[in-house]
Amino acid sequence: MNACPAHLRTFPLELQRANFKLLFAVINSERHMFSSEVLIKARSLTKKFGNFTAVDHINFEVYKGECVGFLGPNGAGKTTTVRMIHCFLPLTEGELYVAGLNVSTQAREIKRIVGVAPQEDNLDPDFTVIKNLQVYARYFDIPKAEATKRARNLLKFFQLEEKQNVPISELSTGMKRRLILARALINEPQILLLDEPTTGLDPQARHIVWDEVRSLRKRGVTVILTTHYMEEAATLCDRVLLMDNGKIIEQGSPSELIRRYVGAEVLEIDRDEKLLQTLKAEFPEASFETFSDRIHVFTMQPHGVFERFLEKNSLTNVTIRNANLEDVFLKLTGRRLRD
Repeated sequence: MNACPAHLRTFPLELQRANFKLLFAVINSERHMFSSEVLIKARSLTKKFGNFTAVDHINFEVYKGECVGFLGPNGAGKTTTVRMIHCFLPLTEGELYVAGLNVSTQAREIKRIVGVAPQEDNLDPDFTVIKNLQVYARYFDIPKAEATKRARNLLKFFQLEEKQNVPISELSTGMKRRLILARALINEPQILLLDEPTTGLDPQARHIVWDEVRSLRKRGVTVILTTHYMEEAATLCDRVLLMDNGKIIEQGSPSELIRRYVGAEVLEIDRDEKLLQTLKAEFPEASFETFSDRIHVFTMQPHGVFERFLEKNSLTNVTIRNANLEDVFLKLTGRRLRD
């Protein structure tokens, strides 16, 4: 019986639970550092492209110092929403305010206080690393000496100091992502918009970016990100707004959504109709989802109920794991692939 991952089975179950509780306490202690001041406010926000409605009358607020993630399948409307916040796309209907400024009439003022790190690599290949930052600073009328000072400080912060005079072509993918983040901060923005900030990065580079986002939050920067990585959202975000078909279908803190929709633990078993009927009789309140040849069982009962069930039944290829944000995402948006 494989009731949990091998690296966890070496510890007593109560110690595992205590460690998980401690982990959540540490994460939560780093969160909720934001104020009650509303920095971004959307009311009936709508964006249409011809007959297609990409964003459909959504309402949301983002507080100063908060990290908010927009999650959703491809085509859900999350990137379109972020582009309206940055005044890159005009609204079709509704209202959107950033730091009290109307995006429809005060775009220039908003762009001065917002930093944007797009998903695509749009660094200038004709310039060196530091020159990319210096030239970008001109869009904000930052004096040359000040721009150079900021650029050097940012390169140090993002561990790119030794690469400042090399061409962009010599940078790795992870270095380019960090340089794009540095460029987004050259104007010392109040708000940082991150569109898929770690797409294509290896685990080491991804964790470096996460550490840097945490450091920015401690400096008081408000962060909005779109991501397909549920672990990233659960690690960085105070709240997530889950979008599908242009609408916000749910929102809340990652831990809150996990408790609300999937409970504490998930039982994964091989597909077996006889066993499935036994489980349904044992857990009549549980929900069951089939994915390929595996069945996932969710219950709102406390930790330990699945383990007690396994103690009474001799089973193989069984896994008990902690529920996560990806379980919530798949439960609310489905498993069908989107274009």
